[in-house]
Amino acid sequence: MTAEAVIPRKPLIVLVAPYHADVLESQFARYAADYDLRTTHSAAETDELLSSLGPDEHVALLVSETELPDGYVLQAVHGWRKRVPTARRIIAAHVDHFRQRAEELRHGLATGKYDAYLLMPRGVRDEEFHTAVTELLSDWGSTAPVVPTAHIVSAGLDPLTVALRDFAYQMGMPAQVVSPDSPTGREVLARHGGDGELPVVSALGGKTTQPRSVRELAATLYGAPDEIDVDKIVDLVVVGSGPAGLAASVYGSSEGLTTVVLESGAIGGQAGTSSMIRNYLGFPRGISGMRLAQRARNQAIRFGTKFFTGWPVESLVLGSNGDPHRVVTEGGEVRARAVVIATGVAYRRLGVDPIEDLVGLGVHYGAAVSAAQEMEDRDVFVVGGGNSAGQAALHLARFARSVTLLVRRPDVSATMSDYLIREMKYLPRIRIQECAEVVDGGGEGRLEWIGVRDLNAGEVTRHEAGGLFLLIGAAPQCDWLPPEVIRDEHGFVLTGRDVPKHSWADGLPPANLATPVPGVFAAGDIRSGSMKRVAAASGEGASVVPLVHAHIADATAVTR
Repeated sequence: MTAEAVIPRKPLIVLVAPYHADVLESQFARYAADYDLRTTHSAAETDELLSSLGPDEHVALLVSETELPDGYVLQAVHGWRKRVPTARRIIAAHVDHFRQRAEELRHGLATGKYDAYLLMPRGVRDEEFHTAVTELLSDWGSTAPVVPTAHIVSAGLDPLTVALRDFAYQMGMPAQVVSPDSPTGREVLARHGGDGELPVVSALGGKTTQPRSVRELAATLYGAPDEIDVDKIVDLVVVGSGPAGLAASVYGSSEGLTTVVLESGAIGGQAGTSSMIRNYLGFPRGISGMRLAQRARNQAIRFGTKFFTGWPVESLVLGSNGDPHRVVTEGGEVRARAVVIATGVAYRRLGVDPIEDLVGLGVHYGAAVSAAQEMEDRDVFVVGGGNSAGQAALHLARFARSVTLLVRRPDVSATMSDYLIREMKYLPRIRIQECAEVVDGGGEGRLEWIGVRDLNAGEVTRHEAGGLFLLIGAAPQCDWLPPEVIRDEHGFVLTGRDVPKHSWADGLPPANLATPVPGVFAAGDIRSGSMKRVAAASGEGASVVPLVHAHIADATAVTR
């Protein structure tokens, strides 16, 4: 179903301030132009306000003092979370209570009852306080009805339209799907002209295009590799723009290497689809995968990295006798002295034909953050036992009537971080069903039901399902590599001492992140034996750059 991107009323910021309303109201006055500020003085008054909201009223942020005259603040904010699950929540402590209440309230922060514990400002321009506020408002805005930066004119949410919308979201451009009969749809089609075949996309200053794939949209917006001067050999080409590829591009270009990044999909890779990463160093309030990826991309661009998205690599032609390696895509090739393989992994396909037929029609591989609002008042299922699945379940619980996490293992704690499990246990909308798998599904035009098998009893039960999100396993994405780049039995790239001894040079293994091919390296999830975590991939991406420098220096010395 398509709709116009209209917010009828300003979103609300609710200040629960029984004792220090003057402080909070003065601090939040700077937000009055864009938000409707409301002040309440008790838990009961706040409950009454939230209960009275109409369907076109959205609460962006709830800010509560630690002391309430009629209740315990953790119980209150947990109850407000149930009433307005999409709102972000802050507990602001007056200096008289900040230290003594911190230890007591920390448990609620760890289990996701609220998002930030802040010291109430004691003067003007407390920008540390407002940094936290604006981060949470930005987080809310990425998942709430917002004025879009792109429009997709389509008759409905077909698989191509959904894929284009997901790509736009991951690239940091919130996209709204609108009907061709709507005012915005008619205006976009009039500007576009042409034969009217849908979908038509309007983005980046009103430019319109009629993509038949995500790759076509990416090439239109960001260019193809053949736009690089073919006479120029770059120092480093990074294939893939997940955390490892982004880190390699930042450190490579910042240290003087001419660097190009090729990405088949959207910037950020699999990590870029995560709704909220809470255990990444330096982000105490968490950060969405999209925002982390876009910040890293902007950082790399600042140092001179060139990005080309939507172009899968078709082959790697290895250089010899001083010739550069050639990374070949359908849109052109890049010649480079060194190559970092950072393509990461893709989610494995479920392999159930009725489910595969409904991909994009209620069935999604990955978190599909842009589809979350469509799950409102639906029963949703998430398949997977890793952190990405847990993050998706928590995000979907803001909108869905219920979320069931289906896990094949008997104990999800073997594969998922403890903080995610603890937070899910405090959300009654989420249920974890272990020893279960999806074996069937169907619906008229979109997903309506799934069949779930109990792996212990063998019984298959049928469940109504408004959405199915599949985040299972890890399939390496590097079939384009030549045989000289050796892979393990699962298809992951071997580096360092994991390379078979017959491929070592002069009896010595390659460096830790190096393949047996000089100038070809691997980092992140694509590397055999790597830890599948964002921080680990980022570390490998940074660590590979000194090896690239050393290779280029050695190659230069040989040719002199």
